[in-house]
Amino acid sequence: MMSTGLWDGEHLELIDGELINKMGKNDPHLWTVAVLHEWLIATFGFWRVLKEDPINVAPEDNEHSEPEPDLVVLRQPRTRPKMKPRPTDILLIVEVADSTRSFDLTKKADLYARAGIADYWVFDTNKREIIVHRDPINGKYTSIAVYRSDETVAPLAAPQQGFKIGDAFDGF
Repeated sequence: MMSTGLWDGEHLELIDGELINKMGKNDPHLWTVAVLHEWLIATFGFWRVLKEDPINVAPEDNEHSEPEPDLVVLRQPRTRPKMKPRPTDILLIVEVADSTRSFDLTKKADLYARAGIADYWVFDTNKREIIVHRDPINGKYTSIAVYRSDETVAPLAAPQQGFKIGDAFDGF
C-alpha cells in the first residue's frame, strides 16, 4: 500500500495492525526530544542512540507492529544501518508524549513489555513528569514509577548517569 503513494508525505507507524499517523510535533515535544537526545549521546555515545528509527518487537508482534520510538539506546554501537534493532539489542526506549500520553502508556507500553524491553520511559510534556516502566514479566511492566521535575532518574544501563527531569522541560 505504501508503494501506491497513497500516504506520501505522511509519517506513519504500524502498531497492532493499525497505521498510526505521527502528527506534527509541537515545540515542547521537539525541545524535549532534542534535550534527551543530546544527553543520551553524551551518556552512551552517538552510534548507540537512535532517533525515530523503526525497531523490531516480540516475534508475535513483528508482523503487525513496527514502532518508531522517539529515542532508543542500543546495547552496542549500530554497525548495520539497514537492520532494525531487535529487543535484545535495546537497553532503553524513550517516548515523548504530549497528545499521545494514553497511547504511550497503554498500547506502546504493552508492546514494549511483551518484547522484554527492560527500561521504557515516557516523558509527559504537559504534566512535566516522566513515567518509568521496568521489570517486564509476562508481557506487563511490574514496576511503574512517576518522577516529577525536581527529581532525578538514571537508566538501568547507566545508573551513575542521573538525569534531572526538569532539564527536559526548561526550554518551554
